[in-house]
Amino acid sequence: MVSDELLAAAHALERLAAASTGGEWRLTGLLATRPEVIAHHDDGTTEHIAEGRTRSARWIAALSPELAAPLAEWLRSAARQEEVDPAAVEVARVLRRRIPS
Repeated sequence: MVSDELLAAAHALERLAAASTGGEWRLTGLLATRPEVIAHHDDGTTEHIAEGRTRSARWIAALSPELAAPLAEWLRSAARQEEVDPAAVEVARVLRRRIPS
């Protein structure tokens, strides 16, 4: 069933996120040609993502640019619905906050 496939993917994504470096990831760095990604944790501490790469590498690989086309199409499909899925709205809002214009 398609619903089983969707649920399995959602569960896998949650498991992967839980095993990755947590916090809000922000781009920083003194040189535009050498940006750094820093995780800012709720307790005020920070962690350089490179230091947490054993936990984050699978996350980065899983959410590669290959995911952009189907995710964008899902958002477009949701936008065409009479009643927009609240999950799609939340994903769109997070993306708009996280992706620089």
